[in-house]
Amino acid sequence: MSTDGTDDDALTWAGDDEPAQTTPPGRSTPTESPTPRVASGWKVVGKTGTTVKTADATPPRTQMGSVSLVVHGVLGGVYLLYVIGWLVAAQRDGAAPSDIVGSAMYTAGLWLAVLAPALWFGTVLWLTRAAASSRMRLIALGIGVLVLVPVPFLVGGGA
Repeated sequence: MSTDGTDDDALTWAGDDEPAQTTPPGRSTPTESPTPRVASGWKVVGKTGTTVKTADATPPRTQMGSVSLVVHGVLGGVYLLYVIGWLVAAQRDGAAPSDIVGSAMYTAGLWLAVLAPALWFGTVLWLTRAAASSRMRLIALGIGVLVLVPVPFLVGGGA
């Protein structure tokens, strides 16, 4: 037990410098020494009295909730199905222009259409990575689901 009348001695560590816990009531606080007191076997590193600041000023991100994680997974699956749908539509398409420039542009457009859902999904995830809430990300992914539907695959064009 404590001999000086404080019952909080069991809640302190050796070397604590908090005046409320180390100074008995009615006594004045001791003056600070230029070197900090530490427990035996420990060594102070760095300058005393300096505070450490981190370079990252962004607020800490919270973990994604279960519902949000499932919705992201479902939307990722939809985008994967869209890539497959555009790939099948591009493979079935036989109408290409006859000149070399038109044919190259048409082929590039077909393959960009195949890659568009994956690029949209990756870009949305990358641009919204620092967002505090996933609401904006889900809205952008929902717009992509509506815009990138593989219509040629659905209507059976190119067969």
